[in-house]
Amino acid sequence: MLPVLASDDVLDRPKETIKMTSAIADFYKDKNVFVTGATGFLGKVLVEKLLRSCPEVKGIYLLIRPRGPQTVQERLNKMVECKLFDKVRHEQPTFHCKLHAIPGEMCEPDLGISQSDQGMLVSKIHILFHAAATVNFNAPLKASMQLNVVGTRYVIALCHDLKHLQAFVHVSTAYANCDRSYIEEVIYPSPVQPLKLIDTLEWMDNTMVTKLTPDLIGKRPNTYTFTKACTEYLLTQEAADLPLSIVRPSIIGGSWREPLVVGTGLLRFMRGKNSAYADIVPVDMTANLIIAAAWDTAVSRAETIPVYNVTSGGVNPLKWGEFSAMLGTYFNKHPLDKLFRTPNITFINNSFMYQFWQIVSHKGPAFLYDIWLSMIGQKPKVWKMYEKVERALSKFEYFTSHHWEWSHDNTDALMAKMGTEDKKIFNFDYRGLHWPTYMENYVLGMKKYVLKEDMDHLPMTKARLNRLRNIPRCFNTILIVVVWRVLIARTKIARNIWHLVVSLCFKFLQYLRISSKRGH
Repeated sequence: MLPVLASDDVLDRPKETIKMTSAIADFYKDKNVFVTGATGFLGKVLVEKLLRSCPEVKGIYLLIRPRGPQTVQERLNKMVECKLFDKVRHEQPTFHCKLHAIPGEMCEPDLGISQSDQGMLVSKIHILFHAAATVNFNAPLKASMQLNVVGTRYVIALCHDLKHLQAFVHVSTAYANCDRSYIEEVIYPSPVQPLKLIDTLEWMDNTMVTKLTPDLIGKRPNTYTFTKACTEYLLTQEAADLPLSIVRPSIIGGSWREPLVVGTGLLRFMRGKNSAYADIVPVDMTANLIIAAAWDTAVSRAETIPVYNVTSGGVNPLKWGEFSAMLGTYFNKHPLDKLFRTPNITFINNSFMYQFWQIVSHKGPAFLYDIWLSMIGQKPKVWKMYEKVERALSKFEYFTSHHWEWSHDNTDALMAKMGTEDKKIFNFDYRGLHWPTYMENYVLGMKKYVLKEDMDHLPMTKARLNRLRNIPRCFNTILIVVVWRVLIARTKIARNIWHLVVSLCFKFLQYLRISSKRGH
């Protein structure tokens, strides 16, 4: 688990202080919470934050899907063993007694929950956080609709049965309406009627759906954003009478794997605009806002469904060019143990230049490296690695090449309702976020907690990094010579210049050799 920039500067205060002065923590006292998507990146942080900052929460029930031979309880046990839960483990040694695994499946009727578990949830749950969704941007439309839309419909049905429901928070995405350049905190009309589309997809085969998908998603880049927009509209149709709020985070910091391939030096170039905003939001701040939104939903009971745009670009902008520069700086300052090349990343918007540098800096070195592996008797693997990375990165080109603006009125209003202590404990004010500190912590977190590297190896890793810096210099020199010789040196004047340079270099080397002998 990646640690993020610490936004709660009161975590070391006595728990009695939190209990006495935090209205939000007091709201969660003796409450039972149900969470979908709890084993995901955001879900884990949300659960840990609830346990740590709302220490008197009664119980947290987690919908978990069995995976292979692992039971849901085994998956839960493995989840809480990670370093993310170290602090709450120290403060509350018996915290695991509050966590309850509920076997289920988002795509099944009634969420695949047994009748006995349903009965228990109906009588106990006060707050429901729905964070489960497919994050496969290019998932087939049927699969994406089933998990994101139909799955949410099953969650809505459960909410209608809950006897003590006080708040239902649905986690959407800031890019659900990315076909617009300015996105307000409102639910926009759906591109299609979700219920009609669900019925239609039931009788259509996969070939028909594939052909229909581009027309359905329109200006949206993928099925993920399309189905998240459909889900928001579905909530207005079937959940308007519930105590509901919608939280729309943009790019949750730490959820992308690209920094890892940047840190190893595997990735050097990406499609994108240096001037476009990298709308990143730290995961801890996102969890804070979700927790606060449930509190406000229960206390205020707004007449319309409140929507919160959780974005940083409008209040504390970070451009992709600045993002790549910081990432390169801190990966060079704290290099990873398993380096392929020197860490560096550049965003290129021009298609021709991007293809050129793909050949020169990605595919060319990969091809040569695989030849070397074959010569020493090892299996070639780098070319396939690059192909895999490029396929993954193609999903994000749309988001690194475009720019959006979001309104934040509801988010600002929520913050204004919070007391002084709650603003510290559940901070989500991106205006105070210092990006260089965040990025350095991000790199250190990846090194320590994701890759579990020993920081004592840093001097040795830095020495290796210095040696690796000589490789691109040699490669670039050879490339310039080859380009000049093959593409440029075709005229007589160019050939004469070429021979003059070569002869001067040869004479210079001879001079060095003679001088060396005289010195001896």
